[in-house]
Amino acid sequence: MTFRTEPVDRQHVGLSPDPQRVIVKLFVPGEDAAVVRSRAHALIDRIADLPADAVDQLLEETIKRFEHRHQDLRGTFLHHFDLVRHRAERAAHLSRAQRLLVGAYFTHEYAVEAAALCNPSVVAHPDQSGLADGQLRAAISLRQIGEGHLSSIGFATAVLGPGTRLEVAERSGPLITGLRAPARYRRDLLAAGMADDGWDNEVSGTLLEALPAQFDEATFEQVLSSLPADLHTRENSQRTLEQLRRTNAASYAAVFPEDSALHQRVLWPATPMESNGMEDARFVRFVDDDGVASYRATYTAYDGHSIAARTLSSTDLRHFQINPMRGPGVRNKGIALFPRTVGGRRLALCRTDGETTGLTELDDRASWQPPTPLHGPARSWELIQTGNCGSPLETDAGWLVITHGVGPMRRYVISALLLDLERPERVIAELPDALLAPDESEREGYVPNVVYSCGSLIHDGLLWMPYGASDARVGFATTPVEALLAAMVPAG
Repeated sequence: MTFRTEPVDRQHVGLSPDPQRVIVKLFVPGEDAAVVRSRAHALIDRIADLPADAVDQLLEETIKRFEHRHQDLRGTFLHHFDLVRHRAERAAHLSRAQRLLVGAYFTHEYAVEAAALCNPSVVAHPDQSGLADGQLRAAISLRQIGEGHLSSIGFATAVLGPGTRLEVAERSGPLITGLRAPARYRRDLLAAGMADDGWDNEVSGTLLEALPAQFDEATFEQVLSSLPADLHTRENSQRTLEQLRRTNAASYAAVFPEDSALHQRVLWPATPMESNGMEDARFVRFVDDDGVASYRATYTAYDGHSIAARTLSSTDLRHFQINPMRGPGVRNKGIALFPRTVGGRRLALCRTDGETTGLTELDDRASWQPPTPLHGPARSWELIQTGNCGSPLETDAGWLVITHGVGPMRRYVISALLLDLERPERVIAELPDALLAPDESEREGYVPNVVYSCGSLIHDGLLWMPYGASDARVGFATTPVEALLAAMVPAG
């Protein structure tokens, strides 16, 4: 069996960037705390000098203009007031209305996808109720890019089937950024992080031995405070304690209100390492050896200078635990987890050299090992680099890996590999041509000449692949899995 000229069917449904999807953020005029009298200080004084009736009127107008766009806007204003109250001596004497108004002046809206919407992945939704035969409700992750090229992770919901029918739900309602929640920290991850960064010494070793396998913030601080006196005198003891705190803080938890819809949730940068974005989440539904399923994702954290691999885990796409990934196998972008263990091994696709698709394994010290190369630049449309387009998909024939390649004029196309089910380090077959390439309607956008996906799924014999088209919109394509596998040729 061979493909038609067009190997996939593009759906006539998609997602486009919506500038009305906004969150509220703290805004500090000028960010000029270094001067003797900051603009923020002067602004609070001007608000304090307003007549009471003017304060009430201005606050009422502001609330009326913006409250339908955000949840608990008054609570946000009071929170932002608390964050800036130290900037003016008169802050403690302000009325509630004045405090709310100060908070309003120190708040602004940010359009999370005003610049681009791209690089989706798709998994089965936690809620499969109320569907007809042949339908599957899907959760779609999205890379949202706003002002300053700042990326966050958003979501959409769709119903797939029967057949190639696709319905994408509206994304209406106010957006909600996740609230920080108590995290459960892992000693093995902390130890791997300290070793990665060259801080494996007597101080860190002593404290790591004193920590339980999992611990909370209070236990962590208690153990750090119990450092033996003779180790306090070592030259690097204080720097090691600071590094332990910094490394441990890379893990955190976020939670969304129970009554929030999936498309309202935004995973927003929450640590210094993520300050310039959370990029290209690759979600997968992972089934552990005990049969318990959960959602896992990898993404790239970016601070404006360097990148780092991170994982998300959740049972319901409402509570998220975020952890760093450690080891030589994850020192680049594009990590994609397998949906289950393979022969007891936890595996992931990676690209540590920037151009070759590889396979890495997690060892018993929470470190991803140096990868085994799988597929490097070979064909004309992938001579710059190759990589994965999401987690491997299990079929009877093997692990189906949707890939991308970069060719002339930095043009991205999508193709596929097939890995052995029991020995995924062995490539069985490959697609000799592109599965999907940007057509004339898809080549223009924020990043031209690109089609790219972060994860597909198989439903009712069809490969369902969401993809970003030149970062201008998200499209969907389908193709029969049997036809795709039949079009592959044995790996050379």
